[in-house]
Amino acid sequence: MSIPLNLTKYDILDLFPRLTNLGASSFGEDADTFGDTLFEAIEDAPRGHRLLFKQQTVNELRTVMACSDEDIERISWAVLGIDPTAEVEEPPNWGRFPSLRAFWSAVLHTFENDPEVQAGREIDPNA
Repeated sequence: MSIPLNLTKYDILDLFPRLTNLGASSFGEDADTFGDTLFEAIEDAPRGHRLLFKQQTVNELRTVMACSDEDIERISWAVLGIDPTAEVEEPPNWGRFPSLRAFWSAVLHTFENDPEVQAGREIDPNA
């Protein structure tokens, strides 16, 4: 898949509403408040979201993974509030990924392996 070059940042945000939501919350500028490390932020990303959101996120992530590295970079800079490939000094031990494709692959893996997504139904946490 290829993202047309004439798309603006706002067009990309509209194409990927679930990733935009994650970029503003779990992977936003204050992502360190969601976890001690980038990897923990990824693991925590599905929490607090309903099954439909998680399933839609998996679909969006699969679309991203089908894109070229250049398109993944364009999408990432539009939807993310952080650079998961940057070497950051604070918070300590935040972590980083070697590429944006590796980052999104880890996010996809987390959402695909969420218990509700695996079961195909919402799970009552009190059950």
